Amino acid sequence: MIKNFLKLEKFLSSEQKMIIDSTKAFANQYLKPRIINDYKNEIVDKNIFKEMGQMGILGPTIKGYNCLGDSYLTYGLIAKEIEAIDSGYRSMFSVQSSLVMNPINKYGSEEQKNKYLPELASGNMIGCFGLTEPDHGSNPAGMITNAQKDGNHYILNGSKTWISNSPIADLFLVWAKDKSDDNKIKGFLIEKNTSGLTAPKIDGKLSLRASVTGMIMMDDVKIPKENILQVEGLKGPFNCLNDARLGISFGTLGAAESCIDQVIDYTTQRKQFNQFLAEKQLIQFKLADMITEYNLALSSCYQVALLKDNNEAIPEMISMIKRNSCQKSLDIARKSRDILGGNGISEEYNVFRHLTNLETVNTYEGTADIHALILGKFFTGFSSF
Repeated sequence: MIKNFLKLEKFLSSEQKMIIDSTKAFANQYLKPRIINDYKNEIVDKNIFKEMGQMGILGPTIKGYNCLGDSYLTYGLIAKEIEAIDSGYRSMFSVQSSLVMNPINKYGSEEQKNKYLPELASGNMIGCFGLTEPDHGSNPAGMITNAQKDGNHYILNGSKTWISNSPIADLFLVWAKDKSDDNKIKGFLIEKNTSGLTAPKIDGKLSLRASVTGMIMMDDVKIPKENILQVEGLKGPFNCLNDARLGISFGTLGAAESCIDQVIDYTTQRKQFNQFLAEKQLIQFKLADMITEYNLALSSCYQVALLKDNNEAIPEMISMIKRNSCQKSLDIARKSRDILGGNGISEEYNVFRHLTNLETVNTYEGTADIHALILGKFFTGFSSF
């Protein structure tokens, strides 16, 4: 009732419904029983990628190469079902699908596609996406990581940080300035165990603990020239990030839906002053707000995904829904935590874990403020940054 209040499922084909139902079953049967322990102990099991691969959901918009070849709407709804369990698992899915497989599919040679995409689709190979640097987050054009052509090879030097999957990655997609070609930004594929490449883990995270995050350190890393992607400039990484943000827009609403479900279950069973909490006007008022915002946000995600599938979407639309979904989901998680009182911070209930995760998701792949400035530039015609 909550997620289909506006009957959005009428937009789905029977095949799409089957894919989403099977993903939901996988998430509940395989991911849900392990999340409390994984989150508490920062456990990242590489077999999760293989399980997703066996489900056939990695790189779901890619046609061929053992991929699903379905729509962006299907991709978004898969992300929503995974993030209903935890944002960390959805990050693993999103990075692999949108930030590694997608650019190889869009900008890679046929040799690169045949070599990497089936392995990534199966989960036998794990990828990561290296754009953010220690001193260049919101300003990736300022990156200092560089590549220098050396005969039939390139030599890469520099570092990336806050990179999901990097400590366990088998394939590193790194964006660097090509010093031998007027400092044009290009994508380079680096395989694990290449000399000079290290990927230390970032410790001490208080959020997204079920997903591993690290750095990428490159000291004279030598790769063959065949490992360069066929794209120049920031349009390469930005196009991939836009696809990933679409998944995030849906995904965060999975976390919001989980919080709402928890609140309804809790308030219809717990009594105070001889009445169920759900009988109280204040609780019903908050639930009405939460469920309204959830459904309106999900409707906008459906609309943009359908436009994306028809090649009619523009990046600013995705900025709008990424920002909106993150902020609305954060608000829903905070209200849910408040309604559950002290129980709202207990690991037995999933609300506080979703809340801490959403704080991170609201920041990565463009903060709410940066996306607001992107929209402001589009609406006014003036750049403020």
